[in-house]
Amino acid sequence: MQGTWKSVYRRIVRALLLRDLPLTSKLLVYAGLLVVVPMCCIGYVSYLRSSEVLEDEARQYSWQIIEQVNTHVGYYVNDFEISILKTINDPVINALTKIGSREELVASGMADNVKQVLRQAAYSRSDVSNITVVLDNIRTFDVWTAPSVLAAKDIQHEYWYGTVSKGYEFKIFTRVIMIDDRREQVISIARRLISPQTLQPIGMIVVDVNFKRFQEIAEKVTIGRTGYMYILDSEGRYVYHPNLGSLGLPAEFENLPNILTNESGSFVTASGPKRLLTYAHSSFLGWTLVTSIPYAELLQGTAYIRHTIFLTVCLTLLVAAILGIGLGSSIIRPVKKLARYTRRVEAGDFSGSVELESKDEIGMLTHSFNRMVGRLKDLLDEVYFSKLRETELALRQREIELKALQSQMNPHFLYNSLETIRGMALEQSADSISDIAGSLARLLRYNLKMTSQTVSLKEELYYAEVYLRIQGFRFEDKLQVEIEVPDWAQQQPIVRFSLQPLVENCIVHGIEPALGITRIRITAFEEGPNVLVVMIKDTGMGIPEEKLREIRQSLLDKDIMHGGPSIGIVNVHRRIQYLFGEDFGLTIDSQLERGSVVQIRLPLTVAVEERGSQDV
Repeated sequence: MQGTWKSVYRRIVRALLLRDLPLTSKLLVYAGLLVVVPMCCIGYVSYLRSSEVLEDEARQYSWQIIEQVNTHVGYYVNDFEISILKTINDPVINALTKIGSREELVASGMADNVKQVLRQAAYSRSDVSNITVVLDNIRTFDVWTAPSVLAAKDIQHEYWYGTVSKGYEFKIFTRVIMIDDRREQVISIARRLISPQTLQPIGMIVVDVNFKRFQEIAEKVTIGRTGYMYILDSEGRYVYHPNLGSLGLPAEFENLPNILTNESGSFVTASGPKRLLTYAHSSFLGWTLVTSIPYAELLQGTAYIRHTIFLTVCLTLLVAAILGIGLGSSIIRPVKKLARYTRRVEAGDFSGSVELESKDEIGMLTHSFNRMVGRLKDLLDEVYFSKLRETELALRQREIELKALQSQMNPHFLYNSLETIRGMALEQSADSISDIAGSLARLLRYNLKMTSQTVSLKEELYYAEVYLRIQGFRFEDKLQVEIEVPDWAQQQPIVRFSLQPLVENCIVHGIEPALGITRIRITAFEEGPNVLVVMIKDTGMGIPEEKLREIRQSLLDKDIMHGGPSIGIVNVHRRIQYLFGEDFGLTIDSQLERGSVVQIRLPLTVAVEERGSQDV
């Protein structure tokens, strides 16, 4: 199950990273994403932010308008309240408040005077439609109606009559009145009439104001292009509405209870066409002023921003596509050239190189690839010639071994002859002759062994001692041998039959010309990291300087196939370098009449832990 999820995850990542598409397609897609995604995010955030700013500005603007309208209407209504107080304080109206019955009113004969006072007050202002004075259960007076037509009980039965305060407070409301058989919607301002004798309410004075002044105020208010304002009374009825047919009707829209109870606020309607409603309450009038703006009109500025962002994204995407194609071409063309040349190199063609077109990372890669191909070609040539040289050295080694075998004068026959001489010496009790013959036979047998080109240093030291034992019968007391090789060094591999030619060289150049005793000392020690030195030192006559130069030169460049002097030393040196490398081999130092020193440098292959345990 886990493997299945990993496989699905890899496929999803592969699809998202477009790994199977060409580089040009990847560049175009990612360039488009880098342009579209940030621009869309910026546009979305800008759209939201601009919507919030425009909405806040519309709220602030609406509240300012409401405040101005509220102030104008307040002044306007306050002016009417002052007019009502003047009418109440008129002597005729003041006398009317003292009437206690209908008979008393008839007896006073003041009905015409009351009507005249109301007409004078109404005619003093063009926006007053009617003024009505009501004496509860007695008589109703107004400007237009004949005294015998309007009864007191008619107005007392209207919905607003009982809601007017019984004190000195004013009440403002809307209603429909009849003037000369004509229905007119008015705003009414009502106040109780108080008896000066009992200080109890005895009636009502009502001033009906037409909507001329309200329309003038509303027309001066501009709320967008299609927005409007309306006024609600404390019961939620329209005091003012652009559609005069709605006056006095209950308002029906969202959050009406909150609008009537809260001081101010705003919200966007959810039902129907979205509109931004902003409202504020007038404590003086008891009214709530509401502005309504279509939300679509409010966000027309954001639509412009949205269109601008869309066009900007399209243009930017087009520019990004053009630049992406150019950039992709500048990147992909040299990459394709490099890929074609790589296939040629893969097929084995190392000729030519890729042309450098720039100094950027691709140019650096191309330059490095050209250098790598050149270096690879040189290495292949070097390996090829190294193989030829190795083959040549192997052939020379075989020739050397063949010549060595040819120059041994039939060693098997010689070995058998020595064994016969040893047997005859033993029969004659000639122990010295027997030892010499046996030692020589062992040397011949060792020389005939062709199992490996290297042996341990311990085995090579043994056969060097065998050779020195033979020479000891010849030189007797003139030759002294000392071998001091650590146990850990005796397991070190060394070229087979390499010490004997060097020891023989010490005898030829050191002991034979000397008259006194010659000492040969063989030691081994570590020189530097991973290098073992086997040193053969003698105290003989030494090698003349000219002869020493010839030997050293022979070690450098002499061809052993040509024979000649020092062939044994050169043979050992060449075989060591063939097996262990050119960093190893022989070095010779000598001073006339003070002896010679031959050093064999070999790679040290015995582990440090093994050496430590052997030393202990």
